[in-house]
Amino acid sequence: MPETDARKRHVISFYNLVFNQNEIRDAVEQYVGDEFIQHNPNIETGKLGFINFFERMAREHPRKRVTVKRAFADGDHVILHSLQEWPGVQNFATVDIFRLNADGKIVEHWDVMQVMPQKSANPNGMF
Repeated sequence: MPETDARKRHVISFYNLVFNQNEIRDAVEQYVGDEFIQHNPNIETGKLGFINFFERMAREHPRKRVTVKRAFADGDHVILHSLQEWPGVQNFATVDIFRLNADGKIVEHWDVMQVMPQKSANPNGMF
């Protein structure tokens, strides 16, 4: 398993290829293991389910952007706290959790998304 900072860089590079460069197949080929378990109920499990979903998102929302605000690593897990900007739709604060195998490949994914509110009861912001 690569060191902590290398695991974080690895997952951030994957995330950038998928969201910011729309290079979904390249991202999966480079960064995902043979088996891929998906916990997001809107995406089929497996590499092909991920590819199909995000290739459709790339066609429908080619200008989407993701900015990673924080990255954490704990053992074989990497957690990203990010701003997802979907022009013409909504912006989201997200937390993505990735599990990596012993070779440093992504093999499992969970996420939690929250629509960015127009108003806040406090001045602290989402990030």
